[in-house]
Amino acid sequence: MKTDNAVTEKQARWAGLAPGMSVIDIGCGPGKTTSMLGELVQPGGRAVGVDLSEQRLAFARQHYGSSTVSFQQCDLYQPLTGLGQFDFAWCRFVLEYHLSNCFELVRNIAAALKPGGILCLIDLDHNCLSHFGHSPRMERAVAATIKSLEENDNFDPYVGRKLYSFLYDLGFQDIDVKVEAHHQIFGELKEVDEFNWTRKVEVAAKRSGYDFNEYQGGYDEFLDEFRAFFANPRRFTYTPIISCRGRKP
Repeated sequence: MKTDNAVTEKQARWAGLAPGMSVIDIGCGPGKTTSMLGELVQPGGRAVGVDLSEQRLAFARQHYGSSTVSFQQCDLYQPLTGLGQFDFAWCRFVLEYHLSNCFELVRNIAAALKPGGILCLIDLDHNCLSHFGHSPRMERAVAATIKSLEENDNFDPYVGRKLYSFLYDLGFQDIDVKVEAHHQIFGELKEVDEFNWTRKVEVAAKRSGYDFNEYQGGYDEFLDEFRAFFANPRRFTYTPIISCRGRKP
């Protein structure tokens, strides 16, 4: 539900993906994006999705595997050169989970590119933090939850603003950056936004380790308030998405 092929196509074409290229999809998950990237490099191209989760890869192989789209289990901190060299590397919504060693991960991905290959990094900034219409205690709880995820789970809510510097420091050329709205939620709540944000609260917030001491009823009371806030058409929520592309020297 969260993955929109039209958005993927727009972002990938902006970054320079073209027919005939070989593309590696970093942190491919269940494979929907890899499949879309595989379509965009036809005729003559190939797409390889890599992920650590064998469960997600099994789903990806079953639903999206083909003669031009394949999937491999990989530790992204280990060399990826065994998969060959690629014309294009796609890394979207991955780096936010690697706060302490993000640059090392990007450097490892860059090593899988051919000289002249394109690296496209896409991630969120001020992730989950930009709302209006909520109570002061909910604002404090959301900020404290994200801080707890930073300290305990290696989560980086501000990684989007760092992407340019990663490519710059690696000596990439022809770097370009685009800033847009990823979430822009107002008025009646759409099903996909309800699903996405309910899961964020049910999974990330609950497992963050934060005690929600602003609420007498703890996490459950916070969840009830968040759901009521989010269902209210007066609420406004947005999240910037930052896309950065560059060419390997």
